[in-house]
Amino acid sequence: MSESAGSVLGVGLLGAGPVTQAIHLPSLAGLTDTFRIASVMDVDMALARSVAERAGARATDSMDDLLADDSVDVVGICSPHQFHAEQVIAACRAGKRAVMCEKPFAMTTAEAVAIAEVSAATEVPIVVGAMHRYDPGWLAAEENWGALRDSAHWIRSSIVLPPNPRFEDFATEVLTRPPGRPVDYSDVDVRAGMVHGGVMGLAIHDLPLIRRFLPWPAEVEVLAADINVPFGYLIVLRSGRLTIELHAVMSENWSPNWLLEVIADDLALSVEFTPSYVQAGSAVAELWSRGNTVQRFGPFGHNGYQSEWLEVATVAQGQAPLVGTNDLIDDLTFAIDIADAAAKALRHESALAVRA
Repeated sequence: MSESAGSVLGVGLLGAGPVTQAIHLPSLAGLTDTFRIASVMDVDMALARSVAERAGARATDSMDDLLADDSVDVVGICSPHQFHAEQVIAACRAGKRAVMCEKPFAMTTAEAVAIAEVSAATEVPIVVGAMHRYDPGWLAAEENWGALRDSAHWIRSSIVLPPNPRFEDFATEVLTRPPGRPVDYSDVDVRAGMVHGGVMGLAIHDLPLIRRFLPWPAEVEVLAADINVPFGYLIVLRSGRLTIELHAVMSENWSPNWLLEVIADDLALSVEFTPSYVQAGSAVAELWSRGNTVQRFGPFGHNGYQSEWLEVATVAQGQAPLVGTNDLIDDLTFAIDIADAAAKALRHESALAVRA
Protein backbone atom coordinates (compact mmCIF):
# COMPACT_ATOMS: atom_id res chain seq x y z
CA MET A 1 0.00 0.00 0.00
CA SER A 2 1.04 3.58 -0.63
CA GLU A 3 2.27 5.77 2.21
CA SER A 4 2.50 9.52 2.64
CA ALA A 5 5.26 11.24 4.53
CA GLY A 6 4.46 11.43 8.24
CA SER A 7 0.87 10.95 9.35
CA VAL A 8 -0.75 13.13 6.68
CA LEU A 9 -2.65 11.16 4.05
CA GLY A 10 -2.28 12.05 0.39
CA VAL A 11 -5.62 12.37 -1.41
CA GLY A 12 -6.19 11.68 -5.09
CA LEU A 13 -9.44 13.13 -6.47
CA LEU A 14 -11.10 11.55 -9.50
CA GLY A 15 -13.23 14.30 -11.01
CA ALA A 16 -12.64 18.05 -10.70
CA GLY A 17 -16.19 19.33 -11.16
CA PRO A 18 -18.56 21.23 -8.83
CA VAL A 19 -18.59 18.58 -6.09
CA THR A 20 -14.82 18.62 -5.81
CA GLN A 21 -14.56 22.41 -6.02
CA ALA A 22 -17.48 23.41 -3.77
CA ILE A 23 -17.44 20.56 -1.25
CA HIS A 24 -14.24 18.57 -1.02
CA LEU A 25 -11.61 21.25 -1.52
CA PRO A 26 -13.02 23.42 1.32
CA SER A 27 -13.57 20.37 3.53
CA LEU A 28 -10.03 19.11 3.09
CA ALA A 29 -8.65 22.63 3.50
CA GLY A 30 -9.91 22.50 7.09
CA LEU A 31 -8.25 19.14 7.75
CA THR A 32 -4.64 19.81 6.81
CA ASP A 33 -3.34 18.00 9.89
CA THR A 34 -4.83 14.82 8.43
CA PHE A 35 -4.92 15.21 4.64
CA ARG A 36 -3.16 16.90 1.76
CA ILE A 37 -4.38 16.82 -1.84
CA ALA A 38 -1.70 15.05 -3.86
CA SER A 39 -3.32 14.61 -7.29
CA VAL A 40 -6.41 15.73 -9.20
CA MET A 41 -7.69 13.86 -12.24
CA ASP A 42 -10.25 14.98 -14.80
CA VAL A 43 -10.77 14.07 -18.45
CA ASP A 44 -10.67 17.84 -19.06
CA MET A 45 -6.97 18.48 -18.47
CA ALA A 46 -7.43 22.25 -18.31
CA LEU A 47 -9.96 21.81 -15.50
CA ALA A 48 -7.73 19.33 -13.71
CA ARG A 49 -4.83 21.80 -13.84
CA SER A 50 -6.97 24.69 -12.60
CA VAL A 51 -8.24 22.75 -9.58
CA ALA A 52 -4.87 21.13 -8.86
CA GLU A 53 -3.12 24.51 -8.85
CA ARG A 54 -5.52 25.78 -6.19
CA ALA A 55 -4.72 22.76 -4.03
CA GLY A 56 -0.97 22.64 -4.70
CA ALA A 57 -1.40 19.22 -6.27
CA ARG A 58 -0.40 17.38 -9.43
CA ALA A 59 -2.85 17.30 -12.35
CA THR A 60 -3.59 14.38 -14.65
CA ASP A 61 -6.24 13.28 -17.14
CA SER A 62 -5.66 9.58 -16.49
CA MET A 63 -7.22 7.51 -13.71
CA ASP A 64 -4.51 4.89 -14.10
CA ASP A 65 -1.85 7.57 -13.68
CA LEU A 66 -3.43 8.82 -10.46
CA LEU A 67 -3.82 5.31 -9.06
CA ALA A 68 -0.17 4.52 -9.82
CA ASP A 69 0.98 7.58 -7.86
CA ASP A 70 2.62 6.47 -4.60
CA SER A 71 1.86 9.84 -3.00
CA VAL A 72 -1.86 9.03 -3.22
CA ASP A 73 -2.92 7.11 -0.10
CA VAL A 74 -6.69 7.51 -0.36
CA VAL A 75 -8.90 8.15 -3.35
CA GLY A 76 -11.91 10.46 -3.48
CA ILE A 77 -14.29 9.62 -6.32
CA CYS A 78 -16.26 12.67 -7.40
CA SER A 79 -16.96 11.74 -11.02
CA PRO A 80 -20.36 11.31 -12.71
CA HIS A 81 -22.33 8.54 -11.03
CA GLN A 82 -22.13 6.09 -13.95
CA PHE A 83 -18.36 5.76 -13.43
CA HIS A 84 -18.44 5.18 -9.67
CA ALA A 85 -18.47 1.38 -9.55
CA GLU A 86 -15.66 0.99 -12.07
CA GLN A 87 -13.49 3.56 -10.32
CA VAL A 88 -14.10 2.22 -6.79
CA ILE A 89 -13.05 -1.25 -7.94
CA ALA A 90 -9.95 0.13 -9.68
CA ALA A 91 -8.93 2.10 -6.58
CA CYS A 92 -9.30 -1.00 -4.39
CA ARG A 93 -7.21 -3.08 -6.79
CA ALA A 94 -4.56 -0.37 -6.79
CA GLY A 95 -4.03 -1.09 -3.08
CA LYS A 96 -4.92 2.32 -1.68
CA ARG A 97 -5.55 2.65 2.03
CA ALA A 98 -9.19 3.73 1.66
CA VAL A 99 -11.70 4.96 -0.90
CA MET A 100 -14.28 7.73 -0.43
CA CYS A 101 -16.95 7.62 -3.14
CA GLU A 102 -19.71 10.16 -3.62
CA LYS A 103 -23.21 8.72 -3.42
CA PRO A 104 -24.52 6.63 -5.00
CA PHE A 105 -21.43 4.42 -5.03
CA ALA A 106 -23.17 2.11 -7.51
CA MET A 107 -26.29 2.23 -9.64
CA THR A 108 -27.37 -1.39 -9.18
CA THR A 109 -27.23 -3.89 -6.34
CA ALA A 110 -25.12 -6.16 -8.56
CA GLU A 111 -22.51 -3.40 -8.89
CA ALA A 112 -22.56 -2.88 -5.13
CA VAL A 113 -22.01 -6.60 -4.47
CA ALA A 114 -19.10 -6.64 -6.93
CA ILE A 115 -17.56 -3.66 -5.10
CA ALA A 116 -18.00 -5.40 -1.75
CA GLU A 117 -16.27 -8.53 -3.02
CA VAL A 118 -13.28 -6.57 -4.33
CA SER A 119 -13.10 -4.50 -1.14
CA ALA A 120 -13.03 -7.67 0.96
CA ALA A 121 -10.43 -9.34 -1.26
CA THR A 122 -8.11 -6.30 -1.27
CA GLU A 123 -8.89 -5.24 2.32
CA VAL A 124 -9.41 -1.67 1.10
CA PRO A 125 -12.27 -0.03 3.06
CA ILE A 126 -14.90 2.13 1.36
CA VAL A 127 -16.69 5.20 2.72
CA VAL A 128 -19.72 6.50 0.82
CA GLY A 129 -20.09 10.28 0.81
CA ALA A 130 -23.52 10.43 2.44
CA MET A 131 -22.66 13.41 4.61
CA HIS A 132 -25.78 13.25 6.77
CA ARG A 133 -24.90 9.76 8.00
CA TYR A 134 -21.64 11.16 9.44
CA ASP A 135 -22.93 14.53 10.61
CA PRO A 136 -22.17 15.00 14.33
CA GLY A 137 -25.64 16.47 14.91
CA TRP A 138 -27.25 13.31 13.57
CA LEU A 139 -24.83 11.03 15.45
CA ALA A 140 -25.61 12.81 18.74
CA ALA A 141 -29.34 12.35 18.16
CA GLU A 142 -28.78 8.67 17.33
CA GLU A 143 -26.94 8.14 20.61
CA ASN A 144 -29.73 9.74 22.65
CA TRP A 145 -33.07 8.89 21.05
CA GLY A 146 -33.81 5.91 23.30
CA ALA A 147 -37.12 4.23 22.46
CA LEU A 148 -37.79 6.41 19.41
CA ARG A 149 -36.31 3.91 16.99
CA ASP A 150 -38.79 1.20 17.97
CA SER A 151 -41.85 3.42 18.51
CA ALA A 152 -41.75 5.91 15.61
CA HIS A 153 -44.81 5.88 13.34
CA TRP A 154 -44.17 8.85 11.02
CA ILE A 155 -41.04 10.15 9.26
CA ARG A 156 -40.73 13.12 6.94
CA SER A 157 -37.77 14.23 4.88
CA SER A 158 -38.45 17.77 3.63
CA ILE A 159 -35.94 19.50 1.35
CA VAL A 160 -36.21 23.01 -0.06
CA LEU A 161 -33.24 24.16 -2.12
CA PRO A 162 -32.45 26.89 -4.64
CA PRO A 163 -32.28 25.73 -8.29
CA ASN A 164 -29.30 23.45 -8.88
CA PRO A 165 -28.54 22.18 -12.42
CA ARG A 166 -26.57 19.24 -11.00
CA PHE A 167 -29.64 17.81 -9.27
CA GLU A 168 -31.93 18.74 -12.14
CA ASP A 169 -29.75 16.99 -14.73
CA PHE A 170 -29.51 13.90 -12.52
CA ALA A 171 -33.23 13.83 -11.92
CA THR A 172 -34.18 14.17 -15.57
CA GLU A 173 -31.49 11.56 -16.35
CA VAL A 174 -30.18 13.75 -19.18
CA LEU A 175 -31.57 11.48 -21.90
CA THR A 176 -35.10 12.66 -21.15
CA ARG A 177 -34.07 16.29 -21.56
CA PRO A 178 -31.77 16.89 -24.57
CA PRO A 179 -29.51 19.95 -24.18
CA GLY A 180 -31.38 23.19 -24.76
CA ARG A 181 -34.82 21.62 -24.68
CA PRO A 182 -37.22 22.53 -21.86
CA VAL A 183 -38.70 19.81 -19.69
CA ASP A 184 -42.01 18.40 -20.97
CA TYR A 185 -43.84 17.82 -17.71
CA SER A 186 -46.77 16.23 -19.54
CA ASP A 187 -44.55 13.32 -20.70
CA VAL A 188 -45.00 10.42 -18.27
CA ASP A 189 -41.52 9.12 -19.08
CA VAL A 190 -40.03 12.48 -18.09
CA ARG A 191 -42.06 12.58 -14.87
CA ALA A 192 -41.13 9.01 -13.95
CA GLY A 193 -37.47 9.76 -14.71
CA MET A 194 -37.60 12.86 -12.50
CA VAL A 195 -39.04 10.92 -9.58
CA HIS A 196 -36.50 8.12 -9.99
CA GLY A 197 -33.61 10.54 -10.36
CA GLY A 198 -34.84 12.65 -7.47
CA VAL A 199 -34.67 9.65 -5.16
CA MET A 200 -31.21 8.59 -6.35
CA GLY A 201 -29.82 12.13 -6.48
CA LEU A 202 -31.42 13.88 -3.51
CA ALA A 203 -33.58 11.71 -1.23
CA ILE A 204 -30.69 9.25 -1.05
CA HIS A 205 -29.02 11.60 1.45
CA ASP A 206 -31.69 10.83 4.06
CA LEU A 207 -32.72 7.29 3.14
CA PRO A 208 -29.88 5.64 5.13
CA LEU A 209 -31.10 7.61 8.16
CA ILE A 210 -34.71 6.59 7.58
CA ARG A 211 -33.68 2.95 7.20
CA ARG A 212 -32.36 3.05 10.78
CA PHE A 213 -36.01 3.05 11.93
CA LEU A 214 -37.05 0.01 9.89
CA PRO A 215 -36.62 -3.70 10.57
CA TRP A 216 -34.48 -5.18 7.81
CA PRO A 217 -35.28 -6.49 5.30
CA ALA A 218 -38.27 -4.19 5.09
CA GLU A 219 -41.37 -4.28 2.93
CA VAL A 220 -42.04 -0.77 1.61
CA GLU A 221 -45.20 0.20 -0.28
CA VAL A 222 -45.47 3.38 -2.35
CA LEU A 223 -48.85 4.99 -1.66
CA ALA A 224 -48.36 7.98 -3.98
CA ALA A 225 -45.65 9.55 -6.11
CA ASP A 226 -45.53 12.72 -8.20
CA ILE A 227 -43.18 15.54 -9.16
CA ASN A 228 -43.03 19.12 -7.95
CA VAL A 229 -42.47 21.65 -10.74
CA PRO A 230 -39.93 22.90 -11.76
CA PHE A 231 -38.04 20.19 -9.93
CA GLY A 232 -38.85 18.07 -6.92
CA TYR A 233 -40.92 15.15 -5.79
CA LEU A 234 -43.59 14.08 -3.31
CA ILE A 235 -43.53 10.40 -2.38
CA VAL A 236 -45.57 8.76 0.35
CA LEU A 237 -44.51 5.33 1.59
CA ARG A 238 -45.71 2.83 4.14
CA SER A 239 -43.64 0.18 5.88
CA GLY A 240 -45.33 -1.68 8.72
CA ARG A 241 -46.18 0.86 11.42
CA LEU A 242 -44.37 3.68 9.63
CA THR A 243 -45.67 6.27 7.20
CA ILE A 244 -42.79 7.96 5.37
CA GLU A 245 -43.08 11.19 3.41
CA LEU A 246 -40.30 12.28 1.04
CA HIS A 247 -40.74 15.86 -0.13
CA ALA A 248 -38.39 18.07 -2.15
CA VAL A 249 -38.75 21.25 -4.15
CA MET A 250 -36.31 23.64 -5.76
CA SER A 251 -37.51 27.21 -5.58
CA GLU A 252 -36.09 30.70 -5.85
CA ASN A 253 -38.89 32.01 -3.63
CA TRP A 254 -38.55 29.89 -0.48
CA SER A 255 -35.68 29.95 1.98
CA PRO A 256 -33.45 26.83 1.82
CA ASN A 257 -34.35 24.27 4.44
CA TRP A 258 -33.45 20.60 4.97
CA LEU A 259 -35.40 18.92 7.75
CA LEU A 260 -35.78 15.32 8.89
CA GLU A 261 -38.57 14.67 11.39
CA VAL A 262 -39.42 11.47 13.27
CA ILE A 263 -42.60 11.21 15.35
CA ALA A 264 -43.73 8.69 17.98
CA ASP A 265 -46.50 8.94 20.59
CA ASP A 266 -44.21 10.18 23.36
CA LEU A 267 -41.03 11.19 21.49
CA ALA A 268 -40.16 13.32 18.48
CA LEU A 269 -36.93 14.13 16.70
CA SER A 270 -36.20 17.08 14.43
CA VAL A 271 -32.85 17.34 12.62
CA GLU A 272 -32.11 20.44 10.56
CA PHE A 273 -29.27 19.95 8.10
CA THR A 274 -27.44 22.65 6.19
CA PRO A 275 -28.19 22.71 2.43
CA SER A 276 -26.02 20.72 0.04
CA TYR A 277 -22.92 22.52 -1.23
CA VAL A 278 -22.96 24.82 1.81
CA GLN A 279 -20.15 24.77 4.37
CA ALA A 280 -22.35 26.10 7.16
CA GLY A 281 -21.60 23.88 10.12
CA SER A 282 -23.19 20.73 11.44
CA ALA A 283 -26.81 19.71 11.71
CA VAL A 284 -28.76 20.77 14.80
CA ALA A 285 -30.99 18.11 16.36
CA GLU A 286 -33.79 18.49 18.88
CA LEU A 287 -35.23 15.52 20.74
CA TRP A 288 -38.63 16.13 22.33
CA SER A 289 -40.28 13.96 24.95
CA ARG A 290 -43.62 14.04 26.77
CA GLY A 291 -43.98 17.20 28.86
CA ASN A 292 -42.10 19.28 26.23
CA THR A 293 -38.69 18.28 27.58
CA VAL A 294 -36.20 19.19 24.88
CA GLN A 295 -32.64 18.02 24.32
CA ARG A 296 -30.66 20.03 21.78
CA PHE A 297 -27.53 18.73 20.02
CA GLY A 298 -25.30 21.02 18.00
CA PRO A 299 -24.15 22.92 16.20
CA PHE A 300 -20.76 21.19 16.39
CA GLY A 301 -17.35 22.37 15.25
CA HIS A 302 -17.31 20.38 12.01
CA ASN A 303 -19.90 19.40 9.43
CA GLY A 304 -20.89 16.16 7.74
CA TYR A 305 -18.52 16.69 4.81
CA GLN A 306 -15.53 16.97 7.12
CA SER A 307 -16.84 14.07 9.22
CA GLU A 308 -16.94 11.73 6.26
CA TRP A 309 -13.30 12.57 5.50
CA LEU A 310 -12.38 11.99 9.15
CA GLU A 311 -14.06 8.60 8.77
CA VAL A 312 -11.77 7.96 5.78
CA ALA A 313 -8.77 8.67 8.01
CA THR A 314 -10.16 6.32 10.67
CA VAL A 315 -10.64 3.36 8.33
CA ALA A 316 -7.33 4.05 6.58
CA GLN A 317 -5.68 3.42 9.96
CA GLY A 318 -7.34 0.01 10.16
CA GLN A 319 -10.22 0.85 12.48
CA ALA A 320 -13.72 -0.53 11.94
CA PRO A 321 -16.00 1.67 9.81
CA LEU A 322 -19.08 3.41 11.16
CA VAL A 323 -21.05 1.99 8.22
CA GLY A 324 -20.03 -1.51 7.17
CA THR A 325 -20.06 -2.88 3.63
CA ASN A 326 -23.28 -4.86 4.13
CA ASP A 327 -25.01 -1.69 5.35
CA LEU A 328 -23.76 0.20 2.31
CA ILE A 329 -25.31 -2.44 0.05
CA ASP A 330 -28.56 -2.42 2.03
CA ASP A 331 -28.72 1.40 1.94
CA LEU A 332 -28.27 1.37 -1.83
CA THR A 333 -30.81 -1.43 -2.32
CA PHE A 334 -33.30 0.50 -0.20
CA ALA A 335 -32.84 3.62 -2.37
CA ILE A 336 -33.05 1.72 -5.66
CA ASP A 337 -36.19 -0.15 -4.59
CA ILE A 338 -37.91 3.11 -3.58
CA ALA A 339 -36.82 4.87 -6.79
CA ASP A 340 -38.09 2.00 -8.96
CA ALA A 341 -41.36 1.64 -7.05
CA ALA A 342 -42.03 5.40 -7.04
CA ALA A 343 -41.48 5.65 -10.80
CA LYS A 344 -43.77 2.64 -11.33
CA ALA A 345 -46.46 4.16 -9.09
CA LEU A 346 -46.34 7.45 -10.97
CA ARG A 347 -46.76 5.64 -14.30
CA HIS A 348 -49.68 3.63 -12.90
CA GLU A 349 -51.42 6.72 -11.53
CA SER A 350 -50.90 8.54 -14.85
CA ALA A 351 -52.40 5.59 -16.76
CA LEU A 352 -55.45 5.58 -14.47
CA ALA A 353 -55.91 9.33 -14.99
CA VAL A 354 -55.81 8.90 -18.78
CA ARG A 355 -58.40 6.11 -18.70
CA ALA A 356 -60.64 8.19 -16.44
